[in-house]
Amino acid sequence: MGWRFAFNRRWFGYLAAAIGFAVACVLLSQWQFARAENASLANERVTANYDADPVPLAQAVPDLDSFDKSDEWQRVEVSGRYLEDERLLVRNRPYNGAAGFEVLVPFLTEDGTVFVVDRGWLPGGQKDLPDVIPAAPTGEVTIVAHLKAGEPELPGRSAPAGQLATIQLDAIADLMDEPTYIGAYGHIVSESPSVADMPEPALKPSENEGMHLSYALQWIVFAFFGFGGLAWALRQEYRLVNADDPKERERAAIRREKAARRPTDADIEDELLDSARR
Repeated sequence: MGWRFAFNRRWFGYLAAAIGFAVACVLLSQWQFARAENASLANERVTANYDADPVPLAQAVPDLDSFDKSDEWQRVEVSGRYLEDERLLVRNRPYNGAAGFEVLVPFLTEDGTVFVVDRGWLPGGQKDLPDVIPAAPTGEVTIVAHLKAGEPELPGRSAPAGQLATIQLDAIADLMDEPTYIGAYGHIVSESPSVADMPEPALKPSENEGMHLSYALQWIVFAFFGFGGLAWALRQEYRLVNADDPKERERAAIRREKAARRPTDADIEDELLDSARR
């Protein structure tokens, strides 16, 4: 009968399933390669910008709604005063494995625009709020901050008055009476004059690229496994269908002979015990 059995609808279905599985694996592999590339670019931005000399805010972000991704973590400097009465808390923010709040205080710059400043993280207290929220410096202040892009709205997430579910700059701008930067906000680096009590400063982003490349290669291997499994199943059915073929019976006899010659686990254990006695 040979391989004629393989040319039926059932095996064409198995082949289609193997091809579909391989395509899915390749797509997942490409997704992991893209994530690896994004992680590499993010690390390059941290290396280039995080400890760089600060530039004026208006130079780094010339328009209120503009933000170049290559400027992420760039240090910017600007003078003005904090609008402490407009302070907002961003809820459910992680910090070293704990959940808490990030403290956003709008900063009115000398040119009359508002720049949102993240002054750091605070743990939650007994009433689902920080027990103490350190006040920002009063009067004229010069700040240095790391630039970050605003965050999108999360559907279905809400927050009480005075709080936010994400750092959605459009929503903050709607609360302000002055033109507000909606392309980027700042993680505080320093304030002059400074205050003694501050929220916990933002952590420097990790430059670990993760396991994305390894996962991408694993998905490619999985794609070959699908075809390997199909080939194995074909071979097994070939043996069943052609069991009466003289050549196949001869090959089966050779396999049985090899299996009979192969030492069992008991044989190996007995040999080890004999060796120990000697």
